[in-house]
Amino acid sequence: MRRAALVVVLALVVAGLLPAPVLATSVPRAPASAAQHRAPPFALAPPHRAPLLAYYYQWFERSSWQRAKTDYPRLGRYSSDDASVIRTHIAWARSAGINGFVASWKSSPVNNRRLELLLTEARAQDFKVAVIYQGLDFHRRPLATARVAADFRLLRDRYARDPAFFRLGGKPLTVFSGTWEYATTDVARITGPVRSRLVVLGTEKNPEGCRRLARVTDGDAYYWSSVNPDTNDRHETKLRAMAEAVHRADGYWMAPFAPGFDARKVGGTRSVPRAGGRTLRAEYAAAVASDPDVLGLISWNEFSENSHVEPSVEHGTQALDELRRLRGVPASASPSVPPPASGTSRHQPLGYWPGLLRILGCTLLVGAVAGLARLRGVRTRRERRT
Repeated sequence: MRRAALVVVLALVVAGLLPAPVLATSVPRAPASAAQHRAPPFALAPPHRAPLLAYYYQWFERSSWQRAKTDYPRLGRYSSDDASVIRTHIAWARSAGINGFVASWKSSPVNNRRLELLLTEARAQDFKVAVIYQGLDFHRRPLATARVAADFRLLRDRYARDPAFFRLGGKPLTVFSGTWEYATTDVARITGPVRSRLVVLGTEKNPEGCRRLARVTDGDAYYWSSVNPDTNDRHETKLRAMAEAVHRADGYWMAPFAPGFDARKVGGTRSVPRAGGRTLRAEYAAAVASDPDVLGLISWNEFSENSHVEPSVEHGTQALDELRRLRGVPASASPSVPPPASGTSRHQPLGYWPGLLRILGCTLLVGAVAGLARLRGVRTRRERRT
């Protein structure tokens, strides 16, 4: 009976119906308590006083990690619905001198639920959240102006009042991604009804674009993650020119920088090596030199384009350690980061193994139950004979 019971328990574990015992080689889950992860207060080291926000993506299902990835999070292949993951992300970000996340969003039941979850966790850790509205569809075409306008009104009325929302000049910060695909008149229809209560930055790619939208936006947040500072000698000059165009119109300038880039898995052709942190340092210096109102780190967790600074299997905590030095945050503020699970490889996606293991587990379970039933029947017949 003991052996049969053990078989049943093993089958339940393999089938995913019971939790597996925690082994020394497993990746620890994030603690449930926010207090355990609360980072100590930090002061920004002069002259880098501009607040630092990191672009944050909440589109992850557990199945997302099977597509177009060459690196994976230290926390495992998570879902963006996991509050413990968000809690840990915020704690790690704070410990590196990051003041808030710029959450990628457009209204849908899933995106709204995840934005609300992020705001809740941010409030608990004295962290800030801004929103970048995704104005282009999967094929990089602009969304209908009426839909975008309705979503910005929803941002204004439902979410922007939250105390966790990051503010510039007393108003919640939003970014309108894809403005270069919209006519100036359409941008005006979208931003006009909300700018009295929201800061809305465009995402133009050059000084001319910034000047085009100067009267219908509140500045610009250039999303430039693919530049290679080792080969582009006009990188810093371009950022300065864009900042000048924005500031001349009394707008806010959000300067971009990234640790590296590689989007070849999603159709790109360019790769920018991290170079042991040198790329991050060079891009950060260029962004700071442009006199930003906000620094925009690309990104916390864009794993498809490999611009992530979230601790990962391949890069570990290198980017966060570098940020901590750049921002003047003491190393003692760094929370612990779990090592990769034993045998984890960035080149081995899960594929169909979870489903196959569940099928195997169910088969073992059925066999074990049938065996127990036969054993019980034999014993019953013996008892009747005696």
